[in-house]
Amino acid sequence: MRLFKVGDKVEVLDGMEHGVVVTVNGTEITIETEDGFEMQFADNELVKIPHTDAIRVTNYEVARVKSEKEVTKKKKTTVFKAKERNAPKMEVDLHINQLVKSPKGMSNYEMLNLQMETAKRQLEFAMQKRIQKVVFIHGVGEGVLKEELHFLFGRYDNIKYYDADYQKYGLGATEIYIYQNS
Repeated sequence: MRLFKVGDKVEVLDGMEHGVVVTVNGTEITIETEDGFEMQFADNELVKIPHTDAIRVTNYEVARVKSEKEVTKKKKTTVFKAKERNAPKMEVDLHINQLVKSPKGMSNYEMLNLQMETAKRQLEFAMQKRIQKVVFIHGVGEGVLKEELHFLFGRYDNIKYYDADYQKYGLGATEIYIYQNS
């Protein structure tokens, strides 16, 4: 004889039904299913479902977690190779007011051409002088110059380009890395 109490969660041994005990009358148990139906069973046809609401944790597990939290974790530091750390970055500011005294009278097409010619000339210079990293400052604007620069960089097999350091340049700069052929 199994002992059931009102409120126990139970499951029928040979069926798919499960529910909560609503009445106990000797060995006759009445349960209410999840669908709201009341059904009667003999106590040997039912099995208690353990309450899964409570999380069981041993003292050992609590002590282990506490000790893990007490251990100060080392900060990961990124170690750069001496060559990478000391590699000078070349900066090329492509803002039009840095390239000409006054852009008055210039069309957008002329300004873009001047900026792209400057970028290409500086890129060739960096390759010739074996400078590995170059930052092209193009500003945010409407993104036309940035797209043109990415198209230019994409034509080279030995260049990888990505957004430059956000903290230093914001969204207005692209950094390139030039792979050197030994």
